[in-house]
Amino acid sequence: MGDAQYGIDRTVVERIVVEIAGVLQLGVEVAIVVGGGNIFRGMKSAGDGMDRVTADYMGMLATTMNALALHDAMRRNGVVSRVQSALRIDQVVEPYIRGKALRYLNERKVVIFAAGTGNPFFTTDTAAALRGMEMNANIVLKATKVDGIYTSDPFENKDAQRFRNLTFDEAINKNLQVMDATALTLCRDQKLPINVFSIFKTGALKRVIMGEDEGTLVII
Repeated sequence: MGDAQYGIDRTVVERIVVEIAGVLQLGVEVAIVVGGGNIFRGMKSAGDGMDRVTADYMGMLATTMNALALHDAMRRNGVVSRVQSALRIDQVVEPYIRGKALRYLNERKVVIFAAGTGNPFFTTDTAAALRGMEMNANIVLKATKVDGIYTSDPFENKDAQRFRNLTFDEAINKNLQVMDATALTLCRDQKLPINVFSIFKTGALKRVIMGEDEGTLVII
């Protein structure tokens, strides 16, 4: 949503696509799990009195809108992608089928996963951990608004320090809240590392892939 209050900022989407295209040129296979908070936040709506299950399904639909926007931007920039949804919306996107997703990745297509896990009460963080395991990923990358995991909120505390590395147990026990505990636990149990980095830093995605000191690496 860029600097707006909500919605989809085309400039931001285009810039993200350029970052992804740069990584694809390295021969890396890329699968993406998109969130939907720029359009609808299920947890907040549930807190305001909406039924939690209804709110979560609305959030899943918001992720599908973002997935389509990303897919369209990739098409316009010459990046081949496919959208798969955990919810059946066959007229719009194809359903999630693991075998087809793996085949697309082998064909060097970007796979965009929409609608989270398809179940209420689970976040897109958990969806990223789950899809990462199903796709036999080497690492899960969380692209967010801060350039790593900090001792406290860097927007509120200028003295907050960035962690270069953390163990999963440290991230969970310190309750750093950069990802939910379910996602962290899934990745820990499967020994699937996570890197948390800023999507707003130009070239950060490529630097993470190249193993440079970018973001925070969470490992066993």
